[in-house]
Amino acid sequence: MDAATRDRPTPHRPAPPRTDRSALPPWLVAELRSDHAGETGAVMIYRGILAVSRDPAVRDFAERHKATEQGHLDLLDALLPPSDRSRLLPLWRLAGWLTGALPALFGPRAVFATIDAVESFVDHHYQAQIDRLDAERILPEIRALLEQCRIEEVHHRDEAREAGEGPRYGAALRLWGRIVGAGSAAAVAAARRI
Repeated sequence: MDAATRDRPTPHRPAPPRTDRSALPPWLVAELRSDHAGETGAVMIYRGILAVSRDPAVRDFAERHKATEQGHLDLLDALLPPSDRSRLLPLWRLAGWLTGALPALFGPRAVFATIDAVESFVDHHYQAQIDRLDAERILPEIRALLEQCRIEEVHHRDEAREAGEGPRYGAALRLWGRIVGAGSAAAVAAARRI
């Protein structure tokens, strides 16, 4: 990664919209619940990486991106009341930590392949929500928040892909990426409901 990419300032993050909870459609509450659970897991992924990896480049990557994920989580904390959050947050914390720590045992390429897979899933997940908000022509402030988060997640994916030489991942890392993607999809399905 070049200095310009590494030192790129974080875009201005919008303040969480002040939205009456009763004004949110039920489908969006479920999606925001899954987003909150996902951002909780994301913070823990980076904590897991930092607990295991001693590689300076991996640690720098994890520290920077953990801060961004914490910012996303803070926004969702402000938007989604505790009563609407997933009751499985302890599970998402543990799963996130393991999703970061386990690949860190195998080195930088495994870490970057994991982040590539997670963020590829998250890009599509946020985009689907944005598309539905656009189709329904509602809640532009929430749409803007989700789009900002999505853009930052894509940046994480692209940086991980570049650092891990994504197009040249071996069969084992490609399989691991599919497992991570499937696990992310299952976690979203559960968090929407519980």
